[in-house]
Amino acid sequence: MPESYLRRSPLAERGLVGRARAESDGPAGVTMGERAFPVIVDLRAKPDNKTFLKAAEKKLGFALPLEANTAAGADDVSALWMAPDQWWVVAAEDSVQAGSLAASLAKLKAGVTEIGESRTCIRISGPKARALLAKGCPLDLHPSLFQAGQCARSLIGKVPIALHQMSDGPVYDIYVLRSYAEFLWLWLEDAAGEYGLEVVEA
Repeated sequence: MPESYLRRSPLAERGLVGRARAESDGPAGVTMGERAFPVIVDLRAKPDNKTFLKAAEKKLGFALPLEANTAAGADDVSALWMAPDQWWVVAAEDSVQAGSLAASLAKLKAGVTEIGESRTCIRISGPKARALLAKGCPLDLHPSLFQAGQCARSLIGKVPIALHQMSDGPVYDIYVLRSYAEFLWLWLEDAAGEYGLEVVEA
């Protein structure tokens, strides 16, 4: 991980903090902000590795989700099911450390890799958030099919992303590689134009 004073958000050039603090034009259909520098710990292990599952649960304080495309969590930490043998443990701040997890899961035939520096998180919410995503995401996001506590890999505007619905508001967290972050932000900002967009400090 680089020194903290050298870290730079991939969306720094967009001036999002300044925009968020500027006077609002009133209610908007979509609110959007960057949750910069997310902690993302990639866990890989066989789902029938009971020793691994118990060790992970003890360390995290909750069980890893075993059902496809679901998430679990406690406080400010979530675990996202990414594949039958893969989970992402995500947090907005350094509440989970890759080294600490690695020590807890040592010798349990598990892979533990910190990948947060390669990505950023864009949080969108508001009454038109689902309609905005539907413009460029092939997932069926109807609330009867995709609800709070669910996650999936997909695309938005041809950009690979991981999508996590945080609440029924709806509130979504979109994890995207740094190299695609600015393109995706501009795509979302343009697509949100008809609904009214408010930039917030997420």
